[in-house]
Amino acid sequence: MAVALQLNPGMLFFYHIFLLFYDAGVRCAAYWNAKARLWVDGRKNIFERLKAAVEKGKGPIVWIHSSSLGEFEQGKPVLEAIKTNYPNHRILLTFFSPSGYEIRKNYEGADMIAYLPLDGPIRSRKFLDIVNPKLAIFIKYESWYYYLKGLQKRGIPTLMISAIFRPQQQFFSPLGGFLRTLLESHTHLFVQDAPSASILQKFKLKVPVSVAGDTRFDRVDEILNAAFHHSAIEKFCSETDTIIAGSTWKEDEEMLSGLLDACPAVKLIVAPHEIGPKHLQEIRQMFKQNILLSETDDFDRLKEARVLIIDCIGMLSKLYRYATITYVGGGFNIAGIHNILEPAAYGKTVIFGPNHDRAAEAKALIESGVGFSYDRIQDLISITEKLVSDVEMRTSLDETARNFVQQRKGATNIILRHIAENRLLSKS
Repeated sequence: MAVALQLNPGMLFFYHIFLLFYDAGVRCAAYWNAKARLWVDGRKNIFERLKAAVEKGKGPIVWIHSSSLGEFEQGKPVLEAIKTNYPNHRILLTFFSPSGYEIRKNYEGADMIAYLPLDGPIRSRKFLDIVNPKLAIFIKYESWYYYLKGLQKRGIPTLMISAIFRPQQQFFSPLGGFLRTLLESHTHLFVQDAPSASILQKFKLKVPVSVAGDTRFDRVDEILNAAFHHSAIEKFCSETDTIIAGSTWKEDEEMLSGLLDACPAVKLIVAPHEIGPKHLQEIRQMFKQNILLSETDDFDRLKEARVLIIDCIGMLSKLYRYATITYVGGGFNIAGIHNILEPAAYGKTVIFGPNHDRAAEAKALIESGVGFSYDRIQDLISITEKLVSDVEMRTSLDETARNFVQQRKGATNIILRHIAENRLLSKS
């Protein structure tokens, strides 16, 4: 049973100040920042649009919330499993960030997709009055006081899935009491690993916790088994060892440019994190003999190219199957590395930068011998040369990477079993 959610007046005052400044800050930024403008515009008339969408269909609603695109991909197996096992229910998928909503607003697996209105006593009440969900699921971390309070008051089961906790997080800082209060207001927490459960136990959180694993393993396994064919990419990779670098930032691309200079026999496919015209132009200036994916209908140019630049979104997870070895970006940024499980699912060794402390799977891949972290260009060159030249070693490591993912599947089934055993949803 969740702990009754109630903040002391002082904490509640500061929470209202935070919401006020957040809203004002985004609205000011919208005058010059495209992402902020999408955040603001996407919430215009949100309640009217949401009400129309709810009234358009029939059946009880399961509300699934993800902060952004990464959380959506993480929770997608659970969403689709609920859709399959409870076909009489409708799925409302909400996003907080434009980077999730704008890319997945046409996703066919959900019945309704919307921005989540910013938290607040009036907005949360209007949202819950319209949606009236039978079950609410928050993916990984993001949750909001008034939404949780409203769910609790209405007796609506509320799950957090695929959460992972570390002692360094704000949840467990001297000022983390508010965040821990939010955690305790859920009906059940599904965490990725035993250390996460242990730290929650250490802080005596009064909420049921289950170690379910990471639903991303189920997600990448789905991607692995999905059919995909791209003749231009296959032609580009067919005769030469190819590095496929995904979600790269400027620092990654500078390192990869130096790598190509040192390893002239290797080709590169790079899928940058940002694909705006300015950044694409910077990449084209950085790498010689390049071609954009959108230009690959020119097979003569494709044949001469050494670097293929992916200038579209949504393809990266399918591309790793063509790689000799893979590289995942973000390891030189504060936010840290992007998804390294996608290449591992295809049985590919993966290289990444030094900032990976918040990715438990990175440590596990390194310990398994199939993940390689570096912080100097000389190390990147050395790792790449070894993997490319020693085919027997690489083949063995690739099999280890594949097994690493296969052995960690099953989080989705654990969550679905909890829903069924506790009768949180009805199949009739």
